[in-house]
Amino acid sequence: MQARRPAEETARLGDAIYEREIRAQVEADHHGEYVAIDVDSGCWAIADELRAASKRLREEQPDATDVWLMRVGHRALHHFGGRPLRSSE
Repeated sequence: MQARRPAEETARLGDAIYEREIRAQVEADHHGEYVAIDVDSGCWAIADELRAASKRLREEQPDATDVWLMRVGHRALHHFGGRPLRSSE
């Protein structure tokens, strides 16, 4: 098992992978769903619930140590108020 990265590096890599490889595939049809990204392999999984996305990723990448979680169309994984990022169409 490899050593874990600092959280900031995992976040930076996960955000970059999401922007470069995933966003275009999920934004239109999966708003509000969760994406789990293995930042080492670039593999990812999506589901309606956070645990389900993580579980799906772990089924494909059981040795993943640095996993970044995103919520499609939102600035943060969870929020306590305010509004999600959504176009005003």
